[in-house]
Amino acid sequence: MAVETFKYDNEIVRKFGIATVFWGIAGFLIGLTVALKLIYPSFLGFIPELSYGRLRPLHTNAVIFAFAGNAIFYGVYYSLPRLCKTPMWSNLLSKINFWGWQAIILSAVITLPMGFNTSKEYAELEWPIDIAITIIWVIFGINMLMTIWKRREKHLYVAIWFYIATFVTVAVLHVVNSIEIPATLMKSYPVYAGVQDALVQWWYGHNAVAFFLTTPFLGIMYYFIPKAANRPIFSYRLSIVHFWSLIFLYIWAGPHHLLYTALPGWAQALGTVFSLMLIAPSWGGMLNGLLTLRGAWDRVREDPVLKFLVVGVTAYGMATFEGPMLSIGNVNAVAHYSDYIIGHVHLGALLWNGGLTFAMLYYITPKIYKTELYSTKLANVHFWFATLGAIFYVIPMYWGGITQSLMWKEFTAEGVLQYPNFLETVQQIIPMYALRAVGGSLFIIGAIISVYNLWKTAASGQLLAAEEDQAQPIIDPAAGSNEKWHRRLESRPVQFTALTLVVILIGGIVEYVPTALIDSNVPTIASVKPYTPLEVEGRDIYIAEGCNNCHSQMIRPFRSETERYGEYSKAGEFVYDHPFLWGSKRTGPDLHRQGGKYPDSWHLRHMHDPTSTSPGSIMPAYPWLLEQQMDMETIDERISALRSVGVPYAEGYEDEALDDLEAQAEEITQGLHQAGFKEVDGIEITSDKKIIALIAYLQRLGVDIKGNNNPFEGLPSSKVIGTAELEQRSDNN
Repeated sequence: MAVETFKYDNEIVRKFGIATVFWGIAGFLIGLTVALKLIYPSFLGFIPELSYGRLRPLHTNAVIFAFAGNAIFYGVYYSLPRLCKTPMWSNLLSKINFWGWQAIILSAVITLPMGFNTSKEYAELEWPIDIAITIIWVIFGINMLMTIWKRREKHLYVAIWFYIATFVTVAVLHVVNSIEIPATLMKSYPVYAGVQDALVQWWYGHNAVAFFLTTPFLGIMYYFIPKAANRPIFSYRLSIVHFWSLIFLYIWAGPHHLLYTALPGWAQALGTVFSLMLIAPSWGGMLNGLLTLRGAWDRVREDPVLKFLVVGVTAYGMATFEGPMLSIGNVNAVAHYSDYIIGHVHLGALLWNGGLTFAMLYYITPKIYKTELYSTKLANVHFWFATLGAIFYVIPMYWGGITQSLMWKEFTAEGVLQYPNFLETVQQIIPMYALRAVGGSLFIIGAIISVYNLWKTAASGQLLAAEEDQAQPIIDPAAGSNEKWHRRLESRPVQFTALTLVVILIGGIVEYVPTALIDSNVPTIASVKPYTPLEVEGRDIYIAEGCNNCHSQMIRPFRSETERYGEYSKAGEFVYDHPFLWGSKRTGPDLHRQGGKYPDSWHLRHMHDPTSTSPGSIMPAYPWLLEQQMDMETIDERISALRSVGVPYAEGYEDEALDDLEAQAEEITQGLHQAGFKEVDGIEITSDKKIIALIAYLQRLGVDIKGNNNPFEGLPSSKVIGTAELEQRSDNN
């Protein structure tokens, strides 16, 4: 049979490698800035775009989608052609994939600091960028699947299975979670509300970790460990069990992020059960990777590639044991909302994703530049900086998180809270925040060392832009009827992809459909009304400033929480929340019963200077809210968009919304003036300022079940709500 000659495109690999390093350093530095702000709240506090609430989502997006995202493409564009023995199907699509992805990242760098934020964790980017993500991801998928279709190797190697699962599942997750109604060019509202929105978001959020930060890196593991160790994968059968059980079970586990919340109990139980089962396939994959190194462990001592691979896979095993344990109710009750979760996430991010990424960089760079790594010693120094940096990051967060949570729950012998002031629990763990910053700094120093090492490596060689290879074509890819079922499936990529899609859809459908179709899953409360236009504006400001990064709006049914915050939260209270704002971390107290707790003047002072109301607070100041004007021009469009997603504003109410907004704003402003707050530090307090809208929103929180059942009372337009429809609802709680 004739041997065919072809060439691999190393130019696109190099581009993704450079982007990985560049965005990695940028993401790490933003993370360090965010960490320093928790120690020095005034650090860069005079710049709204660099406030904690705006930088935190930028950090997560930079590390997940810029650093890890480019690393995924880096690994796939290098390994896939070599596994298929064919160049990528389209160099043009490869270039569009690269430049399109960088444009998306740049748009995040611009929009998130400007406050354009959906509030949905790991999905904060607004609707125009969501569309761009979909287009670029589909382009990547077409290029990948067509490359597989024209392969010269009959059977698909295990790494390719994980690449296929990544493309299919991320596409489904992104599209379903991003169904939203645009209100303006950079503002939208999700079609889901409250409980449904929380379920969909954490179905997406957990599986973004599963299918963006796990499955593609498992594919990378299955390719690079055998290559670096020069050993075959330990067990083909184990890889089959690992793959199918992992992608089936993972998709069910999202509800474990919502234990003890208003999510229906059956959904919480499903999330817990499937999370516990995940230990088996996760550890199966870890063992398959580590046991591949049998007979090569002596090389781990000297080879930085193997060092990073081993520590990365070990960290994967640790994180995937810890995750299921955190889904157990009693453990979750202690860890959730605390800094323990931050440590857990960064164990995986720094060592699993970071470790495998740096292993790839050290392996691929010398290959495509036809040279040797500039300095093995520097690479080993980087390894120790990275490993020690991660340890100094993770352990203080574990320690601080447990301390924090136990202090929240502590009662005296007389039966009252030992630490009723939430701030006491924050001040106790500030030294842990300092150690976290030290760990992050060590990790960044190691990354900078790697940049120098990789740059010197590239400079010592010459890029082999088109790497030549040879292989025989496949006569009949579907031939081999006597093969076992999985070997036959591996020669049929279309059927393999379709089966993968079916497997990952099952869990999502079973969990979401009942909450969408069966009313008893979300019992309504007759007294709960939609937000007024001013409160809608205040809620949008709350989201734009990233307040949900530090404050939850979900009181769990624990004695410690009901004593501290008030009555526990109920599903029916969130039916008009587009999006939900339950939060995932408490750096500050829960706000779900905030309404009426303090006078308007307290909120004004607190936002202008938190230490004036809470001495020792690490909350940053928001003086610009007293100076910047709220967005009144688009309130009609936002009210119309909210009605289109199910909020029962009366038909045509958008034409009256501005009048109601101004009336309520003037009432709050006059109250502040009467309390002696006509100006603060020379800033005149007028009814068009953002602080007025934010106060209105904060004062609304929780009042619907505390007796103030008509927030529209006294406003010019009392027909704002479809009251006849609301009165027909029954209070099932």
